[in-house]
Amino acid sequence: MRGPLLKVENLTKHYPLGSGFLNKTTPLVRAVEDVSFSVEAGETLCIVGESGCGKSTVARLLMRLADPTAGRVLVDGTDFAVLKTHELRATRRRMQMVFQDPYSSLNPRLTAGHIITEPVENFERLSRLQRDALAADLLRKVGMRPEMMHRFPSEFSGGQRQRLGIARALALEPSLIIADEAVSALDVSVQAQILNLLMDLQQQMGIAFVFISHDLGVVEHIAHRVAVMYLGRIVELAPCEALFAKPVHPYTEALIAAAPVPDPTWVRLVVPVEGEVPSPVNPPSGCAFHPRCPLAIDRCRIEVPPLVSMADGRIVACHVRAPETGVLGNPSLALGQPVTGAAICNTLQI
Repeated sequence: MRGPLLKVENLTKHYPLGSGFLNKTTPLVRAVEDVSFSVEAGETLCIVGESGCGKSTVARLLMRLADPTAGRVLVDGTDFAVLKTHELRATRRRMQMVFQDPYSSLNPRLTAGHIITEPVENFERLSRLQRDALAADLLRKVGMRPEMMHRFPSEFSGGQRQRLGIARALALEPSLIIADEAVSALDVSVQAQILNLLMDLQQQMGIAFVFISHDLGVVEHIAHRVAVMYLGRIVELAPCEALFAKPVHPYTEALIAAAPVPDPTWVRLVVPVEGEVPSPVNPPSGCAFHPRCPLAIDRCRIEVPPLVSMADGRIVACHVRAPETGVLGNPSLALGQPVTGAAICNTLQI
């Protein structure tokens, strides 16, 4: 039986801060801490969380744009994190990335056609006719006209530039695309078009996505499964419908409840989480969320909660809501009635 396309095991990334020669220890920024998940072929896993929680660092580690401090990134069973340069080059054909900023991720000196075909030319020689045919085909796939291949990035709108970024990612026919906030810089109407485009391409080509976002409306529309991160750790990973219908971790519940709902008569039943995200340089002991969590108990301040499998297939790291028995804790400890994601998705009108 074939395993998952992508498997991440205990991925960790620490960035040392500069220190003088008299300092005995070097302070570390704990950007990512013991992150594990898997992605099947043709699946979309969304990673969500507040700014600074480590989402983009995970994307960089998956693409080997940064080397992990510890852990493994397995692509079809091959450890991507330890490959040598020539091996890494060949494996990267299977994994491509769509960056957050459609303006700075494109070379302003190259035409759209050259931008799209450049990844292929890094691996094989193409004639002028082959380059033009490939560029025209990929432009059609992302909803643009073939004659646009002769334009420069400055001649396109933000949405068109992001489509160029997607076309470039598709040029090598990858099995997996990492999309880091791929629609956050776009207008809402353009966001919907790009999301629907990605979903259509997934159905046609069987591509898997790791989609990073802070927009819960986007996540609910495109995800098969959702991983919620807080201060470098995954605190809940669940099927999309289950997570939005009944979040288990207090942070997940608060995150969903804080999303705006386009209904002026709606009354918020869940008290928003107060306080600031702790510093990754000096994270709290025990559960990182305990200084802001209204359910925190003494154990939360001492022990880091392990990820526990629940009866509905999700995994949760919470001493109160998901004890090690794997049975949901006392329902009376709930923060309030959870907000369903259907209303959130309506904000995108998709």
